[in-house]
Amino acid sequence: MSRSITKAVLPVAGLGTRFLPATKAIPKEMLPIVDKPTVQLVVEEAVGAGMRDIIFITGRGKGEIEDHFDITYELEDTLRRRGKNDQLAELEAIDEMIRVIGVRQKEAKGLGHAVWMAHGLVRNEAFAVMLGDDLVDSEVPCIEQLARVYEKHQKAVIAVMRVPKSEVSKYGVVGGDPMEKGLTRVNRMVEKPDPGEAPSDLAVIGRYVLPPSIFDLLEKTKPGRGGEIQLTDALNQLAATEGVIACEFEGQRYDAGDKIGYLEANLAYAMKRPDLRDGVRALCERFAKP
Repeated sequence: MSRSITKAVLPVAGLGTRFLPATKAIPKEMLPIVDKPTVQLVVEEAVGAGMRDIIFITGRGKGEIEDHFDITYELEDTLRRRGKNDQLAELEAIDEMIRVIGVRQKEAKGLGHAVWMAHGLVRNEAFAVMLGDDLVDSEVPCIEQLARVYEKHQKAVIAVMRVPKSEVSKYGVVGGDPMEKGLTRVNRMVEKPDPGEAPSDLAVIGRYVLPPSIFDLLEKTKPGRGGEIQLTDALNQLAATEGVIACEFEGQRYDAGDKIGYLEANLAYAMKRPDLRDGVRALCERFAKP
């Protein structure tokens, strides 16, 4: 468990347009993976790594996310009176899971700007950034794996995975020099390159451990791709000065921001549940028949 990194920043201000109309009135981060909101799985990963201060970078219409981690007196009292002790204990655990800190991002100015919004709360500490579209099922929490690398090398760490060359245009891709097993010293990051121009097959996913110096770089970063302040641009500057390490994490990543990836995550997490496994398998077999 990480001892030096206690804060995680979760940018959750996005509009969730890929899941309309479901996200017209519900934050996409509250869409369930089986019976847990996606954002809760990300928060549980942070908590598993010893990070209890969760800074949500929110926008209008995102109040349900913070509410989810608050006490729901009427519901909990009803469960208590009805003797639903297991369900009550589960809700109370969510209430006590984290310290919730909310920061409103009033305009959509990009991921870099969203991360910068946390500067007054993080101050001079290293911190994690976790994106809700990426779910990682692993024995050791993915963000914990990155935190260990940071604590050893004292440099920014980003999570990467190997992807087929034909798919690199969907991701940010890193280039660099091998260090020890699973680690690459980054010399450049390219956002969604053409397959022929990609510096490697190492694709970035939404897990980062960053030093506080990233805030000064973000403050000076000019709008880039899409007219937004890109975290990638600041990380490229950081790679040229202090250094950035890419870490090939251990675990299975699911893209919950994509419809097929979201369905895959639901199936995968349901299959881990003894109470659901047989029923899910039977459903899959039924729908697989011509």
